[in-house]
Amino acid sequence: MQSSLASLSNDLATLVEKFQSDVVAVHARPHFPSSGVHWRPGIIVTADHSIRREEDIQVTLPSGKTVDAALAGRDVGTDIAILKVEGLGSPTAQVGETEVAKTGELALVLGRSPDSGPNASLGIISALSGPWRTWRGGRLDNYIRLDATLFPNSSGGAVVDCRGRLLGIATSGLSRIAGLAIPASSVNRVMDALLEKGRVPRAYLGVGVQPVLIPDAFRTKLSVTNKRGVMVVSIEPGGPADQAGILLGDIFTSLGTANLEQIEDLQSSLDSGAIGKPIKAKFIRAGDLREVAITIGERPGK
Repeated sequence: MQSSLASLSNDLATLVEKFQSDVVAVHARPHFPSSGVHWRPGIIVTADHSIRREEDIQVTLPSGKTVDAALAGRDVGTDIAILKVEGLGSPTAQVGETEVAKTGELALVLGRSPDSGPNASLGIISALSGPWRTWRGGRLDNYIRLDATLFPNSSGGAVVDCRGRLLGIATSGLSRIAGLAIPASSVNRVMDALLEKGRVPRAYLGVGVQPVLIPDAFRTKLSVTNKRGVMVVSIEPGGPADQAGILLGDIFTSLGTANLEQIEDLQSSLDSGAIGKPIKAKFIRAGDLREVAITIGERPGK
């Protein structure tokens, strides 16, 4: 038993030593810093909620040196922010694949304090599922919940799997239940969009909706399988739905191939790849089932 514990302890210490050279402290909020991960040459990724100012940002490197960083882009929806640091070389970490992670596997969270250096906590992947839409409106490729302790400066730090690969970055800003890992694949996707366009394009219809029951008589008459639909309660003037002739009180039953019964169904059916393309929408108006093509728009930036 002692031999096994010593071996595990040595392996964890080795992982900390390996990854600490890619983890920095990020000074972009009052009182205490957050952490960041050296992800690509000259690029630091961190948790967006920990960025409280967009200028005068600095990072403390593993060497202890503090240097200036420029905010290259941020995405509230996925809680990802990208910083550029001049003269920063290439990272050493190997990015992992979320698909091979399993619930119950060990995960190491590694942050950095400018005073005490690397800060590590150990836990397991307590929940793991497929694509997930955050409460901020962004889409992560996987939901990865951690039971490891996230210290005040842990957000933006590295999450390392038991195979010694970078699983993603840690955040306390997307869940009140526990800390999460933002998957490496999501970091790469959002980073590419931010570096190319300065934003993450998101599709939208320009409507406010709420779920409503569809009476059995209407379902039978209209041959609708939905027990519920989503009723339009507000319309943005000049938005995609307005331009397509959608009216207050219309009840969407489907968008493309997806049936709509909850607000989440509508959100999930809007893919950024559909921006600028027409998509068929079926809706109930005045007791009749109608169909219209709506050209999906891009949500205006902040």
